[in-house]
Amino acid sequence: MSRISLASQIIGDRRYQSLILFGLQERTFLRMLAAMVVISAIFYPYPQIAMWIGFMFAGYSAIANDSIQTIGTFISSNVDTKWWKLWLWIGGIFVATVFYSWYTYGGDVSFQRLTSKGFSESPTSFSFYQIIAPVVLLLITRLRMPVSTTFMLLSCFSANASGIIGVAQKSLTGYGLSFVVAILVWYLLAGPIKKLTAGTPHPAWRIAQWIISGWLWSIWIRHDAANIAIFLNRQLTFLDFLFFASFIFFGLGLLFYLRGDKIQKIITEKSQTADVRGATVIDFVYTIILFVFAEWSKIPMSTTWIFLGLLGGRELAMQLSKNAETNRNMVGTLKIVGRDIVFATLGLIISVALAIGVNTNIQTELIQYFGW
Repeated sequence: MSRISLASQIIGDRRYQSLILFGLQERTFLRMLAAMVVISAIFYPYPQIAMWIGFMFAGYSAIANDSIQTIGTFISSNVDTKWWKLWLWIGGIFVATVFYSWYTYGGDVSFQRLTSKGFSESPTSFSFYQIIAPVVLLLITRLRMPVSTTFMLLSCFSANASGIIGVAQKSLTGYGLSFVVAILVWYLLAGPIKKLTAGTPHPAWRIAQWIISGWLWSIWIRHDAANIAIFLNRQLTFLDFLFFASFIFFGLGLLFYLRGDKIQKIITEKSQTADVRGATVIDFVYTIILFVFAEWSKIPMSTTWIFLGLLGGRELAMQLSKNAETNRNMVGTLKIVGRDIVFATLGLIISVALAIGVNTNIQTELIQYFGW
């Protein structure tokens, strides 16, 4: 057998083995989803059990999907760093942040965002749709769709359509703002940013990125902890808090071990996200935008839409600027930006459909509105 034919056979065998491994992984994942659906169907009538099942499903799925926003650039630009070091940094910040909220607000880990949106009462009953909403989110995450966990999870608990509209308005405003800000930053400052990211990065960049990523992660928790805590009592006991924080902390460990899993491709396909300097600039701009929204209103919003607006505006600005370097043409950029918007919109549609199926109040409002 010639060397060429032998090499072809080896490559073919490896591809075959990869396909088998991929198939096994997907079957295992689908079995896990099926088990979650069965568990949801069995335990949703029992609130004291259902709240913790819903929380665990929501914690795993929300962190997995939203990792692209705050942890994605951190992972992609630290591929040479051991995963457990990244985990301890991000996990430690999570525990410290939610502990501050729990201690300051009398057991509330959502920084009072649930209360400000009308979810001040602890849940006393659950529907099947509410418990499986995180399972649907997990499936969508597997398909690499950057959907809004805020819409997907909170909308199932909204008492009326106006609550969903309020979150949607703030989120879409955030998308537009971040899109415009990204275009201005990366177009007007393309020259300085190009010089800033030229050559080998100084070690100080790594320190700056860890600090900024930690700050961003903390602000993100202030916004999105509500998506996970919606299933739990509004005032957690110390033991409740200990389980809450530990579950998410070790879940983050799994996420870092998997290096972000499949949803991470949303980050890696964008231009210059693996460079620590480019990732630091993205995180800094995103942090400022989230900080502004945190001070503006306590209403929960979709940070996913804001992040997609930031990445979309950045990619477009890099195409328009002669000083920026990108790895695709304008058509490719528009395809990626459009695809992200389509996937996020699909997630919004699914979320609203779940909310309508759960809440009779929303069904009544729609019937009255359309005169059915």
